[in-house]
Amino acid sequence: MEKIWLKHYEKGVPEKIDYPDKPLNQLFEEAARDYPDTPAVIFMGKKISFKELQKAIDQFAAALYALGIRQGDRVAIILPNLPQYPMVHYAIMKLGAIIVPTNPLYVERELEHQMNDSGAKVVIVLDLIYPRLKAIKDKTSLENVIVTGVKDYLPGLLKLLYPIKAKKEGSFVKVEKAPGVHFFQDLMKASYSKPPEVTVKMDDIGMLLYTGGTTGVSKGAVLLHKNLVANAYQVRYWITDTHEGREAVISALPFFHSFGMTTCLHLSLVLKSPAVLIPRFDIKQVLHSIQKYKATLFPGVPTMYIAINHYPDLKKYDFSSLRACISGGAALPIEVQREFEKNTGAKLVEGYGLTESSPVLTANPVYGLRKAGSIGIPMSDTEVSIRDSDSHKELPLGEIGELAAKGPQVMKEYWNNPEETAQVLRDGWLYTGDMSKADEDGYFYIVDRKKDMIIASGFNIYPREVEEVLFQHPKIMEAAVVGVPHEYRGETVKAFVILKEGETATEEEIIDFCAERLAKYKVPKMVEFRKDLPKSMIGKVLRRVLLEEEKKKFEQKKSS
Repeated sequence: MEKIWLKHYEKGVPEKIDYPDKPLNQLFEEAARDYPDTPAVIFMGKKISFKELQKAIDQFAAALYALGIRQGDRVAIILPNLPQYPMVHYAIMKLGAIIVPTNPLYVERELEHQMNDSGAKVVIVLDLIYPRLKAIKDKTSLENVIVTGVKDYLPGLLKLLYPIKAKKEGSFVKVEKAPGVHFFQDLMKASYSKPPEVTVKMDDIGMLLYTGGTTGVSKGAVLLHKNLVANAYQVRYWITDTHEGREAVISALPFFHSFGMTTCLHLSLVLKSPAVLIPRFDIKQVLHSIQKYKATLFPGVPTMYIAINHYPDLKKYDFSSLRACISGGAALPIEVQREFEKNTGAKLVEGYGLTESSPVLTANPVYGLRKAGSIGIPMSDTEVSIRDSDSHKELPLGEIGELAAKGPQVMKEYWNNPEETAQVLRDGWLYTGDMSKADEDGYFYIVDRKKDMIIASGFNIYPREVEEVLFQHPKIMEAAVVGVPHEYRGETVKAFVILKEGETATEEEIIDFCAERLAKYKVPKMVEFRKDLPKSMIGKVLRRVLLEEEKKKFEQKKSS
């Protein structure tokens, strides 16, 4: 389609970007040269400068080389957001090896699949996760395991107190020395000869980033160095009032996930500014960090902003430094956006992307025209089109079809999976599986995941539309909608609801509220009140888990 969205680019957002012809590890070296004393990361009060972190990156690259890692080898990382993460991440790149970020919540079966599918030779793992890895190591291609812990980079007193706290909470793990098992701190103190300089080309593979596996076995998206650099700069230029060396990025999104990797880890690098590390989302730690470190940017997911909106002591915190927050990972309810902006004074805009596109494809302008419920307009150098899922022909404005995209951030392929690659990459276009539409200004709207669409009595119902209505209810804090099996209608709409603290409601009350705002066939026929909802590591509600629960209940009912 014609790039009608360009007229809504803010001043300062370029249509095309002149990207550096250097991988991210070289950009880090430049940051260490230009801003040596600026903190690269801040962790639990400890500040590590770009110069100090570069020294650690060089040391770890030498350690990996001594363990036999060469250009093209795969190295897995199973860590939360700790200072060790960027050390390892950029050291792997420096050797021309390939990063395999891995979800720390994975169970043994999932770890075994990812290690074998990627062919990883070395893994850097958190000590708490090591027992799971140890159980499957001999069934994989892994030759060496490097173990590290939260305490390794804690400041002074916290470092001394951490083992006592961990033992008290039952989260202390003692890792025994064994062949092929190394301790991170030992490697960082050892003496190695300098590894040879490796020429890393922008068309070389930088990372195998595995999709969440919500639609089956997870697949490795092959991201080239040029994909990773492009997306970091696309996001950097989207936020028009950023300044090198003067930002601070709240990094509560996990780095192993594409969203956290680009909008926190890589964005803070290209801004030559600190990433404030939050190992797991803790609302008090996030609010304290925003105030203490005068954070300016806070990428997140809707559940994070919902939690902040409902935090009882919110007024005690100073948000005056916070300017821009980009929400992704799931639909941002309009009510959540409005309340967050009122509470903090910061701009909160919805963006969109997926693992296969590094991940950011579109976003609402931060300070320009924003449209409620829209995922915004395409990033610089990015084209988006609405296509017929079967014929792949472009559809007119306003019609619902599958969102397809092309741009420098789009992956090369799926790792060792030509069949799946052919399903999603066609003529340079990435077919996302998301049902969408575009308006006359070139703003795009996700109607829903193709696979999440509910078909009840022949009608197509999109969960997101029903969820938007539920979020308007004054008593509802969170909500999710799925299509549950039904003997007569095929599927029927069921809502799962978390009420705000101290509130009570009936199923009938929620259904009546929806009936006033939705066509009859879209109104939930069932409402279940819950204390929590199943979520992924980044806080995305897992509709498939709710659906699996309902299918089991349906089968049990049929057989009884």
